[in-house]
Amino acid sequence: MNKSDFDFYLPDELIAQTPLEKRDNSRLLHLDKHTGEIEHKHFYDIKQYLRPGDCLILNDSRVLPARLIGTRPTGGAVELVLLKDLGDNCWECLSRPGRKTKPGQELIFGNGELTAVVQDLTQGGNRIVKFGYNGIFLEILERLGKMPLPPYIKEELQDSERYQTVYSKELGSAAAPTAGLHFTKELLSEIEDMGVRICCVTLHVGLGTFRPVKAENIEDHDMHSEFCIIPEETAKTVNDTKKAGGRVIAVGTTSCRTLESFTTDDGVLQATSGWTNIFIYPGYTFKCIDALITNFHLPESTLIMLVSALAGREHILNAYKTAVNEKYRFFSFGDAMFIE
Repeated sequence: MNKSDFDFYLPDELIAQTPLEKRDNSRLLHLDKHTGEIEHKHFYDIKQYLRPGDCLILNDSRVLPARLIGTRPTGGAVELVLLKDLGDNCWECLSRPGRKTKPGQELIFGNGELTAVVQDLTQGGNRIVKFGYNGIFLEILERLGKMPLPPYIKEELQDSERYQTVYSKELGSAAAPTAGLHFTKELLSEIEDMGVRICCVTLHVGLGTFRPVKAENIEDHDMHSEFCIIPEETAKTVNDTKKAGGRVIAVGTTSCRTLESFTTDDGVLQATSGWTNIFIYPGYTFKCIDALITNFHLPESTLIMLVSALAGREHILNAYKTAVNEKYRFFSFGDAMFIE
């Protein structure tokens, strides 16, 4: 299949720049993956589609405030976005301006509370940076760092917690698992009271999630790797749910990719931790999930390819066309879709 098979028209004004005042007031497009039938609801209506015995899987990864703005000793401005912890206080980073951050360059953040020296360049042009500080690095990062919002969001975020899910716990993502942004603690409690089991996996979202598909034939696309964890309790709950005839519902493509990466061909989820670069596109046979709560994704992205694998390309493109016509809000701070 070609990447152009997953293109669609999206007016710029439908790209949500700010979150809604109330998380669960976002709109919800319900899509029947078998018939393509569409219903229009609000996210707080999600309870209508859940059943006792279902299992809801959340990604509890928390976004690192990974954008650091500082200076060089000469006074020139510099910006780093932390991508990957390499150990020994070294991180792989994006840098701006790149030409000013060559190996050996010193960088200063927060009046010297955090310093850094550029060590090396990666093959892809990122920087390996070694940090110097006193205290606990993540605490310093919480004070000095800003949220690394996606490139299509141009407005500054007023409340950084709105780019975190209410259940975020494990610090490590470069971007939010955005399907979960619609949930409130109250809504999750009501869902649990219905007899729906809720459990977590962790997938630390990398900025590669925004990397465009460049290969025209999608099978030639090189998928980025992300680290994930499946706890024993989650694996047991998922396996028990499937044995009892309940549905496994992934909240977000990150939860979906985690579950599908570590489920055996006979449908048993393994408790484990490790890296995944699974690329799900039409033709893929799902081994674990039955339904998916997700946002509306970029044209020609790996994410629209994943949802097309679940519901069929024609159903998805029709749903997206309908969403555009109905003026749904798109991408990270946008509205939601429930595919079942």
